[in-house]
Amino acid sequence: MRVTFPRMGALDLTFNTLFKQLGAEVVPPPPATKATLALGVKHAPEFACLPLKLMLGNFIQAVELGADTIVMCGGCGPCRLGHYAQVQQQILEDLGYRARIVVLEASVCDLLPKIRHLAPHKSWREILRAINIAWVKMNASDGIESLMLKIRPRAVKPRAVTEIYEQGLQLLAAAHTVEEIRTAHRETFAAVKALPLRAEKPLLRIGIVGELFVALEPLVNQEIERRLGELQVEVKRTLYVSEWVRSHLLWSRQARKQRRAVKDAAQPYLGHWVGGHGLESIGRTIQLAQAGFDGVIQVLPFTCMPEIVAKSILPQISKDYGMPVMTLVLDEHAGEAGIMTRIEAFVDLLERRRKQEDVRYERIFGS
Repeated sequence: MRVTFPRMGALDLTFNTLFKQLGAEVVPPPPATKATLALGVKHAPEFACLPLKLMLGNFIQAVELGADTIVMCGGCGPCRLGHYAQVQQQILEDLGYRARIVVLEASVCDLLPKIRHLAPHKSWREILRAINIAWVKMNASDGIESLMLKIRPRAVKPRAVTEIYEQGLQLLAAAHTVEEIRTAHRETFAAVKALPLRAEKPLLRIGIVGELFVALEPLVNQEIERRLGELQVEVKRTLYVSEWVRSHLLWSRQARKQRRAVKDAAQPYLGHWVGGHGLESIGRTIQLAQAGFDGVIQVLPFTCMPEIVAKSILPQISKDYGMPVMTLVLDEHAGEAGIMTRIEAFVDLLERRRKQEDVRYERIFGS
């Protein structure tokens, strides 16, 4: 069995570790590029959403490298993620590829038996140990990403932060035990905190909400987090895979509490689940407004039904809370120059709003 999986941000580190620990031969998908996307676009249905197309390109490249088993996450409800595997399996068969897709659903009762099937010669103790190591690595990579978002706009050389981040991912990729992972995590944190920072000044703060795959995959979102950081904007991404695991698989008390808070915040505008992260986009936007953020950017793939529902509600939230919200709808035709122009214009808008508020404050209360 030669296992592969889709790329989504740094999630490949977790999957790679999990399956290697389980003794499987892993065929890591090549880094996602425009060629990967073009391959998926060529063979996918025209109106399929962008994640399906990029994943399909990933799968074709990996199968051509020798993979015969594809492991991916499932979904349910209005989000079409739950149909990806069936569509992609049929496309691969039509193209003459002989690879089996294994879908891991968001349930421990489904997840553990399928992992057991992928590692038939491993004991339950060995399987749980592999899951724990992968879980520690997932948390470490998410922690490093979160720190990057905070430090990048404050660093004298923002690109140095990106370089350290990439080096940190390489350290994590080479780590095979919990202690090695924690050492890589500490070393990366230390390297980031050793960077010279700009003189302290209030920064613009922008939150990122939207569809999970688009929010996490830099190729799809045009590296929006890096670009905003280099414009000296602090970014808060509201979507992390580790948080999703805590909420949907581990059912931790803190995760349940946070999930309830998001639903309660969204209740006046959207009182029921619409699939994907549509409800979360509404609730998180309101929480960001209440926390004093300067603006929010919603990112979604073209034709994403849950996020289209959220998109129709966000203008009213923007009006009610006095916080600008910009939506970026992305597909294979999205151009870097056009996206960058919109991002820069949005940042300029927020900067002017802040200056006007400062002037208004001085007029009322004095300098």
